[in-house]
Amino acid sequence: MKTFTATPADIDKKWILIDAEGIVLGRLATTVANILRGKHKPTFTPHMDMGDNVIVINADKVQMTGNKREDKRYYWHTGYPGGIKSRTARQVLEGAHPERVVEKAVERMITRNRLGRQQMTNLRIYAGAAHPHEAQQPVVLDLASRNPKNTRSA
Repeated sequence: MKTFTATPADIDKKWILIDAEGIVLGRLATTVANILRGKHKPTFTPHMDMGDNVIVINADKVQMTGNKREDKRYYWHTGYPGGIKSRTARQVLEGAHPERVVEKAVERMITRNRLGRQQMTNLRIYAGAAHPHEAQQPVVLDLASRNPKNTRSA
């Protein structure tokens, strides 16, 4: 028996819509990362972009367990000496771009190379419930009903 290796002709990309309202951030990110990589498909090939396109809506309503909303910090450096800055997860979620929390969580679960950057282009995250991808007829994936640990009340 020979090992199956996918070719570009074998790749079938679908569109998947995920509502992040009330979903725990880490569980959402692992599911999205697996879909982006294509690990849910039986034809998964590690060196190919096999994953589907993912649309995440209501990213501003994502939940965190414990005290992560106040304790988790996002760091960046300005490039100047002593220029390290940080924001808490609450500040980012209440700021102008709350979708960045979900984007960073997924980005840090994807491989850090050219393939990972290509796979991240298949992810679209929106803070609200509206999205401009109705023409692609995305399939709705209900994460809340998969496992009771996936949801958390506010």
